[in-house]
Amino acid sequence: MSTRCSRRWPSFLLATLFVGAPLPMVCIPSALGQPQPAPVPKRWQLDLEMGPFRMATVDVGGVPRAYYYLTYRVVNNTGRDQLLAPAWDLASEDSAVQRSGRDVPAEVTREIINRLGNPFIQDQIAIIGPLLQGVENAKYGVVIWPVREMNVDYIQVFAAGFSGETATIKTPDPETGATKSILLRKTLMTRYHSPGELDPNSIDPLPPEDRRWVMR
Repeated sequence: MSTRCSRRWPSFLLATLFVGAPLPMVCIPSALGQPQPAPVPKRWQLDLEMGPFRMATVDVGGVPRAYYYLTYRVVNNTGRDQLLAPAWDLASEDSAVQRSGRDVPAEVTREIINRLGNPFIQDQIAIIGPLLQGVENAKYGVVIWPVREMNVDYIQVFAAGFSGETATIKTPDPETGATKSILLRKTLMTRYHSPGELDPNSIDPLPPEDRRWVMR
């Protein structure tokens, strides 16, 4: 099984490292007729800083299992307190969309948080709640997914709940033919490149190749 490269990070950085040079967040037109985010935010928007996207192997009942995880920091500079209730999804070309935390045992979450060594990091349930204004009230979180396939070309992560911008589209119901409304939310999409077979024992993060806001 191949590894991505030989670089090794000092242990103290693994707990606190976030992306130091974030990719530019730009609004790229969607398919014809599909709503897209406003070029300049018209609703509240939190400042989201995503950490590296990594893999970890954790023993579950004596069996080693592989998981994706990433850390993040969110700051409220909107001018008023906000309710933080993020939703994180993961998708690849060969698997259905996975909501973070599903099929992730509590002991796996505890183990990964313990490895990070950051006492401020919260799991995806504990982080839900009021987010007060200012960097001094920043919250730190971690999201985790089980690895379904080891051989994938790309992985996409969708982060919702960090913007108040929404859009509604009309679409026919495939069962009844009646028109129904679907609410879309402004969501930050990050695409990670994954050439070849994944190595769950590598500590090197998967490189992000695209990051932008979409309506989803």
